[in-house]
This record gives sequence, structure tokens and C-alpha cells, in this order.
Amino acid sequence: MNNELYLRAMEPEDLDVLYQVENDRELWNVGVTNVPYSRQALQHFIANTTYDIYTDKQVRMMACVNQQVIGICDLVDFNPSHSRAEVGIMVMEPYRHQGYATRILQQLAVYAHDVLHLHQLYAYVDVENVVSRKLFKKVGFEDNVVVKDWVYDGCRYHDCLLMQFFL
Repeated sequence: MNNELYLRAMEPEDLDVLYQVENDRELWNVGVTNVPYSRQALQHFIANTTYDIYTDKQVRMMACVNQQVIGICDLVDFNPSHSRAEVGIMVMEPYRHQGYATRILQQLAVYAHDVLHLHQLYAYVDVENVVSRKLFKKVGFEDNVVVKDWVYDGCRYHDCLLMQFFL
């Protein structure tokens, strides 16, 4: 069995995966959205993505092993003036704790450096999310600033670490 990980553009066939991920309430407190997305809205998103980070100000890729989607990663809030973008990463439940997140983040960093010529990547990580903090540190992200009450989980606010990786 070949466990080669690769990142690819979204395809129309990814609609079911996107629908599942974007509507997973467990993930809402680590992202910037807290509303469900319809299939139609996600289908529109896939169909209208130009895959040009300068146009879309973001790029979303599917992480795959053996043609199976195991996760999603993206660069959002792309700022061409300052050559930086925010990182998002999600690994599907059955594939967690197997080293895939590290490999996805490493490949995303190589893409950001070699293809997009970015200067830095950053992520806001809940200070209580020890697993994500370890992941980002393992790849080379540095703790920088604590941002108070940055994310709201529906019950309380959480502080986040602004973590940066200079390419």
C-alpha cells in the first residue's frame, strides 16, 4: 500500500466531503465560521474558485492518500502586499494521529514558499489546543502573541496564540 500524501485542487466530486466538514459543529470553534453551509453554496464555491490566490485571496486544497481525501488545507486572508497568508488544516477523524497533519502542513509550506513565494504563514491556535500547538511547532511555527478572547465556542471566549512561520 502506497501512503504517498499529495495536495490537489478541489474537484466537484469533493462536494460531499466539504459538506461534511463545513457542517461539523465540532470544528466551528477552531475556524472563523459558525453557520452551516448548504450543498448549493458549497457547489457554487467549488465551481467559482479560480485557483488563483491573487483573485480569490485564498486557495483550498484536498489532502489525499491513495486517491482518498484524508483532509483539507487552505491558505486564506492572502495579503500580496505583505507576502503572507493564514493557514487552515483539518484531517478527517479516521486519519488523525498518524502523522498526516505534519506532512500536509510541510507540503503546504513548501507550496507557499516555492510556488507562491510567500514570506510567512500564520495561524491562530487556541491556547488550550495542545495537539494543534504541537503540530505547528513541529513544522517550525513560533509562538508569538497571545490574542485575548479571540474565538467564541458558543459558551465562552478562548485566547489564541498567533503562531508564525517564516519561509
